[in-house]
Amino acid sequence: MNLKPLGDRVIVKADEAEAVTASGLYLAKDTKEKPQTGTVLAVGPGKLDKHGQPLPMPVKEGDRVVFGKYGGTEITVEGQDVLILRADDLYAILG
Repeated sequence: MNLKPLGDRVIVKADEAEAVTASGLYLAKDTKEKPQTGTVLAVGPGKLDKHGQPLPMPVKEGDRVVFGKYGGTEITVEGQDVLILRADDLYAILG
């Protein structure tokens, strides 16, 4: 993917929305809940401290993360839908 995040931003591929409920009911495309988990595809260099040095990012490529439901910007790059989020919009790393 030819997309490099800047600053403290990360690019995340969100997981697919569930098509079937726990009880076995199939959901229409419009009623599917937006996923709040995904995989980090790219990580920016991080914010700069007061001396101009980048602070370490809390995630790395390949991490599975939980993020805010309405956070980030959705874009399509090379036919793939991805989210651009700030590191602060990430809530947790799934272990």
